[in-house]
Amino acid sequence: MGKPPAAGILWVCLFCQFLWFCPSVQACPVGSSAMTITFMVLLCLGPRLGQMTHVQAETLLTPIIWAEPGPEVAQGKPVSIWCQGSQHADQYFLYREGVSEPLRREFPMGPSNKAKFPFPHMTYNLAGRYFCLYHRRTRRSIPSKPLDLAVTGMFNKPSLVALPSPIVTSGGSVTLQCGSWQAFDWFVLCSEGGEGHPRHLDAQHQADGWFQALFPVDPVSPSHRPTYRCYGYFSSSPYVWSTSSLILELLISGVSRKPSLSVLPGPVVAPGQSLTLQCRSDVSYDRFALSKEGAGDPPQYLARQLQEGLSGADFALGPVRPSHGGRYTCYGGHTLSSKWSAPSDLLDILVAVLPPQGPAPTLSAWPGPTVAPGENVTLRCQSPSLFDAFLLSKEGEAGPPLHLRSQHQDGVFQANFPLRPATLDHGGTYRCYGSLGSTPFLLSHPSDPLELVVTGAAVTLTPSVETPDSTSAPLPDHTLENLIRMGLSTLVLVALAVWVFQAWHSQRGSHGETER
Repeated sequence: MGKPPAAGILWVCLFCQFLWFCPSVQACPVGSSAMTITFMVLLCLGPRLGQMTHVQAETLLTPIIWAEPGPEVAQGKPVSIWCQGSQHADQYFLYREGVSEPLRREFPMGPSNKAKFPFPHMTYNLAGRYFCLYHRRTRRSIPSKPLDLAVTGMFNKPSLVALPSPIVTSGGSVTLQCGSWQAFDWFVLCSEGGEGHPRHLDAQHQADGWFQALFPVDPVSPSHRPTYRCYGYFSSSPYVWSTSSLILELLISGVSRKPSLSVLPGPVVAPGQSLTLQCRSDVSYDRFALSKEGAGDPPQYLARQLQEGLSGADFALGPVRPSHGGRYTCYGGHTLSSKWSAPSDLLDILVAVLPPQGPAPTLSAWPGPTVAPGENVTLRCQSPSLFDAFLLSKEGEAGPPLHLRSQHQDGVFQANFPLRPATLDHGGTYRCYGSLGSTPFLLSHPSDPLELVVTGAAVTLTPSVETPDSTSAPLPDHTLENLIRMGLSTLVLVALAVWVFQAWHSQRGSHGETER
């Protein structure tokens, strides 16, 4: 075989020298054979090929991207985007959707496997979708999953309420309504603490001009604190959101012992008065919650206050407004748990605020306001104005007022509250109120006070108050009807005995004839 030209050998050596970092050209023998050239090429390429094989065998991790303090950032607040990749990454790159060139480049922080992209002020222009990647030697990783970075505080906040109530049992379901009078195209629901991804729903336009979206939450679990907030935004700028709604925490009612709920000064109050609801328990609860039935608003929360060996909290609601009327309950809970106690007994707060439709109701006593113990007395509340019910309240009583349906008689609406027999405990000052079925927690202005005086020695009797269906009429006499029923029963028994005797006698006669 002939020798290859010297120029060919020289080109091989130059290839090794300048492209693959082999020893210098002088080491290449000009007069070598083809086998020598092949050996030299393999010797030159071998280490490099080994490096290439090692790099290709190494799999680059997919980077992870996140934002601090979170992906929803108020306008003007600082935010940092983090990218985490391989331990041996050389450089990290941050890209924004729709832009081919990287927005920022950062070297890894010391020996760690992540890089930080800080932004001192969140703005409208920074809102968008981001992803990151990193380079290692001559290779680059695949992009991370996208990060949606939204700027908040650009529009008025929506409202967030729980339907039918923010109080739900463990494993139950509830619907969260995010709504606004502003014509948002979309609403987004976020869970506090970053648990789960934000949920987006298109807005539904109601007939009254209200825009809303209904987010079902099912099932509700006490394993995490079920706390939520929502935003609204327009389709033209999906990363520019409104101010956050008020935070809504669902109250998961458990099975621990229920607390008690009482009210000061009493369950019937006038506008402008102070009002305090007291939640108490002999269980060492750390916090207490007060909820109004049907309100949909978040419950009020207070930390524990120790009083006379009981844990409790005082919820001050004054000065009283008509909206304070309603049905309340309270719960006890522990700071480190999202579960709450069983609910207290219900407590009705009644506000005497109905506009006068005429004179206030009048209250009178029959046979009179002064009675002896053991006598019967009836307190009559009446009004010429239409009321569906009347309520009787005793001054200083913390319990609920007596409640009776009204009766229309002789051109007036009235209700009779019998106290029979009267005891010394019945003595006191009474007032009555009228109410309408459409607004059961709003009452009329009170009647003039009536002082009931029970005189004489105390008698050990059990007072009773008749129900609306009870009547003072004497019981009917059923003696005649009972005698008739007893007579008919006797006739039936006699007839049955005669029939049995005849059957027995007939059978006996037949048996005698057979024997003969």
